[in-house]
Amino acid sequence: MRSRTPDRLCAEAVELARQAAVEAVGAEAVGTPLAARAEGERVVTHTFECRDPAYRGWHWAVTVARAPRAKVVTLDEVVLLPGPDAVLAPQWVPWSERLLPGDLGPGDLLPTDAHDVRLEPGWTGDDEPAPNAAVFDGEEDLELSDPHVQPAPARAQIGAVAEELGMSRARVLSRLGLHLAADRWEKAHGPQTPMAQSAPASCTTCGFLVPIGGSLGQAFGVCGNEFGPADGQVVSLGYGCGGHSEAAVLPAPPVPAELILDETVVEPLHLHPDRTGGSVEPDAPAEELGHS
Repeated sequence: MRSRTPDRLCAEAVELARQAAVEAVGAEAVGTPLAARAEGERVVTHTFECRDPAYRGWHWAVTVARAPRAKVVTLDEVVLLPGPDAVLAPQWVPWSERLLPGDLGPGDLLPTDAHDVRLEPGWTGDDEPAPNAAVFDGEEDLELSDPHVQPAPARAQIGAVAEELGMSRARVLSRLGLHLAADRWEKAHGPQTPMAQSAPASCTTCGFLVPIGGSLGQAFGVCGNEFGPADGQVVSLGYGCGGHSEAAVLPAPPVPAELILDETVVEPLHLHPDRTGGSVEPDAPAEELGHS
């Protein structure tokens, strides 16, 4: 156990400890003595100020000791230790926990854990069915005792369906992986975002929404509006923006009528008399003009 009172001879060996620090790092990096604490029976650590500007708040720790009934103090070690105000590097975190979305660049490889909870085994077709299983090889002739019983689909047909559904991969998203993806997409482009709250309508009625397959297609799609804020990204059906296809349809500009100019026909203009003795028709009778 550590002694409360430092050994007297070891505590008095300040100059020995300082000289050891100077020989290790140079006189310009060793400052004034700070303290002396007991590390055990006849073991004392002397601390000195570190004057290196790159290690502000650190100190040199020089440990000395002596054997039982010995009068000579010997040197144990010289180390640089951080103090209460020292600038320290952040705690080391594994790369798998430091990785953030968007960190993966061209040529980078992102390995996944063999037991990643976001994934589950897919259908590979490697397991051979039992001889009496409903799914058989399809290459052997099977004698059916009941003529009304139809043979089960061949494995090749099942494999084609699995390939079309994307189930032939070694691993697919598990239920947890689907929920985690949905939570991320909802947070980025969901109905609670400020853009969706101020949108005139949701993506459900937008013509730019590209549907996706699978169970996630019931709640998400891909935006296909090049002028929208989420172009090419997965959006919630409850999301929306000002680029909605039916929010503000521009009316078609009116087309002016074609100008018609007819110069081939002359239309006669008939003039009628007015009360002030104006013009009359040229073919009026002479009696009406006041002549005998």
